[in-house]
Amino acid sequence: MKKLLIILLSTLVYLPIYAPLYAQSEELSWADLVPDSEQQIIDTWLEQQQYRTPDQEQVEPPGLGQVRTDLNGKEIKIAGFVIPLESDDQKITELLLVPYFGACFHVPPPPENQIIYVKFEQGIALTELWDVVYVVGVLQAEDSSHEMAEAGYVMQGMRIEEYEQ
Repeated sequence: MKKLLIILLSTLVYLPIYAPLYAQSEELSWADLVPDSEQQIIDTWLEQQQYRTPDQEQVEPPGLGQVRTDLNGKEIKIAGFVIPLESDDQKITELLLVPYFGACFHVPPPPENQIIYVKFEQGIALTELWDVVYVVGVLQAEDSSHEMAEAGYVMQGMRIEEYEQ
């Protein structure tokens, strides 16, 4: 009985040390990357578009692409499509993660807060680039310029997971 009590107490002492290693990533949607202030701009703009006649030119709302700095340093999990930037025969080390297939190949690209530049130190193997995947990593609100688009977020990638609906 005494041994069991010692084992239980030692487990309770060391549990807080190891708990962060097994912490669950916060799953975010692409809408979660948009600050509330920008969402209000979009809502107002969409409301105004109801009264636009077909012959009027459609103008994008001003001030899109703002980021949420409160997400800095958080480990997140987000689903998206991969656009490889740097790779070799086996692995991709740098990529853009975007919310929909074909983003950045079409004009105009999504707003900066809808593009994440992801860097994997060791690289990752990806064979099905047209499929949605989850990317897990530590997020930073930081500008990153690339030939295809401007990213508003940078992520230190930890792993890729299969997308489950």
